[in-house]
Amino acid sequence: MSQPFTVAIDPVAFRLGPAQIHWYGLMYLLSFLGAWLLGEYRRKQGRLPVTRDAMGDLAFYAMMGVIAGGRVGYMLFYTNIRWIWTDPLALFKVWDGGMSFHGGLLGVLVAGLWWSRRNKLHFMDTVDFVAPLVPIGLGLGRLGNFINGELWGKPSSLPWAMIFPNASEQDAQLAANDPSLARLFEQFHGLPRQPSQLYEMLLEGVVMFTVLWVVSMKPRPRYLISGLFALMYGCFRFLVEFVRLPDVQLGYLAFGWLTMGQILSLPLIVVGLVLMAMSRRAPTLAIAAKPSEA
Repeated sequence: MSQPFTVAIDPVAFRLGPAQIHWYGLMYLLSFLGAWLLGEYRRKQGRLPVTRDAMGDLAFYAMMGVIAGGRVGYMLFYTNIRWIWTDPLALFKVWDGGMSFHGGLLGVLVAGLWWSRRNKLHFMDTVDFVAPLVPIGLGLGRLGNFINGELWGKPSSLPWAMIFPNASEQDAQLAANDPSLARLFEQFHGLPRQPSQLYEMLLEGVVMFTVLWVVSMKPRPRYLISGLFALMYGCFRFLVEFVRLPDVQLGYLAFGWLTMGQILSLPLIVVGLVLMAMSRRAPTLAIAAKPSEA
């Protein structure tokens, strides 16, 4: 095996005096900007019969749903639940832990439901409109994980396996218990790992965006886009978890391979199949006339 690529990228994109602008923060900014621009493009095509101001409200509420839902979801799904009564302020310690996609998804759905009722639109029409925009954030978020050298995959001897210096402590522990890994660790001063972040960027970002965008640009029944989104994300995430290490505080939950990410993805697969089945009897959505900008 040739010398693997070492992922040692400065997480700080640039500095403005004492302020540091991190790549991961830029990924969030680009995600919201990209979703807004493409959402406005689709709105102007009549894909959602609302004004620009209403569209701005939807973008703002969705952004708040991502942030609040993602943080709450992480604390509920990936940490010991005792923080609720022992350290409730831990919810706001965003530097300690992370965000959960599944929590962020629930946050966006709640925000979308509230916005849809205010604007007298069918909730699933809103979800179908938003779904093709979400993979932008998913793909850029995984790219941010890669730049940060976090959420690594399992040790591997594949030609494209990479070394993540942030995993050095875990690498040493694994190598101490496995002679074959010990040889790799000694040879490369680290364990080559699956770049699972790039797999997810490709599947959850590029592939999902392409499929959803193409399908959504044609006349299609209600529920179809949302169903495709849930089904694809659930399947892609479930599969990638096989080559991605589970969160260290949780480990494998059953059978020596089942992770929390897989458990949370199973309902999405079921929901996706149900929504696609419902779409077979749902009305085909027509492109609306351009709404007033007032």
